[in-house]
Amino acid sequence: MGRAFEFRKARKMKRWSAMAKTFTRLGKDIVMAVKEGGPDPETNAKLRAVIQNAKAANMPKDNVERAIKRASDKNLGDYKTVLYEGYAPHGIAILVETATDNTNRTVANIRSYFNKCDGNLGTSGSVEFMFDHTCNFRIASEGIDVEELELEMIDFGAEEVFEDEDGIMIYAPFQNFGDIQKYLEEKSIEIESSGFDRIPQVTKTLSEDQKQDVEKLLEKIEEDDDVQNVYHTMNE
Repeated sequence: MGRAFEFRKARKMKRWSAMAKTFTRLGKDIVMAVKEGGPDPETNAKLRAVIQNAKAANMPKDNVERAIKRASDKNLGDYKTVLYEGYAPHGIAILVETATDNTNRTVANIRSYFNKCDGNLGTSGSVEFMFDHTCNFRIASEGIDVEELELEMIDFGAEEVFEDEDGIMIYAPFQNFGDIQKYLEEKSIEIESSGFDRIPQVTKTLSEDQKQDVEKLLEKIEEDDDVQNVYHTMNE
């Protein structure tokens, strides 16, 4: 198995285990998708994908509908996606994806977490190049020949196609998301969830004590309401 498989396995163990945090993140995703392409999932592919993710996370339908309605309110401020980059202790690179309606608040909070945990918030581009920006899809494995699907997906830039206990996973470069989504929908292959990841090109192994230093910073960042995703180069 390749890097995407190992990355997914490690993240499944602990990231986004708190249901309330997951719903908050998905709610923001819905708002941003509606603001960008409208409230109708039939004509808004991005919203359609987020709703699929909400269903996979068992987010109540009422919550989804409220988020769509809230996003349609012209008085609601826009969320802006902002990427923060820095280093944790022991040379571990960290990428923080946020969705915020107040960048001053967000950057102040993120900087304080790095400072309190002996890390350093860096400048734009300081660590982003260490991660591959990818898209992913999860589909049901029933009735699907993985080898045949992999051959089809190669034409759409897929780099890894593998089966695990949750179904079949497809990983491809970030820019191939729309083409793969369109192909799967045209073939009536149900997309159970989809999204984006930043997979570290190289990871670093730390001692248990060093890992705890990094985990302390990661936990503080992940608890922030403005944070959507956190990626790092620590070998888990």
